[in-house]
Amino acid sequence: MNLIVHSGQARSLAFEALSCARNGDFTLSKKRLAESKEASKAAHQVQTALIGADEGQGKISMTLVMVHAQDHLMNAMLAQDLIEEMIHLYQRIEK
Repeated sequence: MNLIVHSGQARSLAFEALSCARNGDFTLSKKRLAESKEASKAAHQVQTALIGADEGQGKISMTLVMVHAQDHLMNAMLAQDLIEEMIHLYQRIEK
């Protein structure tokens, strides 16, 4: 569940960063994006621990919740990458 929680937080903060940039608040946007990346790091640490515990041996059962958790993490990471680029575009437009 921690993987889902941290990933969801990362995604939400990334979208908050985009909203701030859309409103011209690039300082807060940068802060929210940094917070998003920290949440992603926490999620990635959970993921790494799970991978380590599994040892490539199938020790961790692959449940629908686990697939859902991985999906959350990948979506959060993709959102961060795209949103970071969109923020750069907003900054260019602002200039």
